[in-house]
Amino acid sequence: MTDHPKECVWDYPRPPALEHVSWPIRIERDGFVIVDAPEAHRVLETTHPPVYYIAAEYVTDGCLRRSAQRSTGCEWKGRADYYDLVVPSGEVVEAVAWTYPNPTKRFADIRGAFAFYPSRVGECQVDGETVTAQDGDFYGGWITSWIDGGPRGFKGGPGTRGW
Repeated sequence: MTDHPKECVWDYPRPPALEHVSWPIRIERDGFVIVDAPEAHRVLETTHPPVYYIAAEYVTDGCLRRSAQRSTGCEWKGRADYYDLVVPSGEVVEAVAWTYPNPTKRFADIRGAFAFYPSRVGECQVDGETVTAQDGDFYGGWITSWIDGGPRGFKGGPGTRGW
């Protein structure tokens, strides 16, 4: 694991920034490996823990299927499509990941890459550290020991929607 400098989400920009990282990303559910990636992109936005986008080539074949549950729009990135997780046991977990098939020009590097909700998928790791999920069911940020919410905390929990 790399020694990461502390980051405060209140110092992240708005509009959000996109950053490539060369840290391993691993996602598992009950021992089934969903993602094993040597790198990713992350989106950094004021008040939010980072969201990691993993290239489709690092996602285990056949474990994701297009979700009928929802799609959303982001003023910065465009329209997102959601995916359900299907594990070998037959379990289906709805809307665990999303992707931008046609992102805005500024976010072109995440075209077709997948972001995952750590609260829905199982165990997620960044650079060998297990992450804590951002509160709420919308944003999907990944909290590690080097990510700080400052005195107000992270957006996502009850009462933070209007920040």
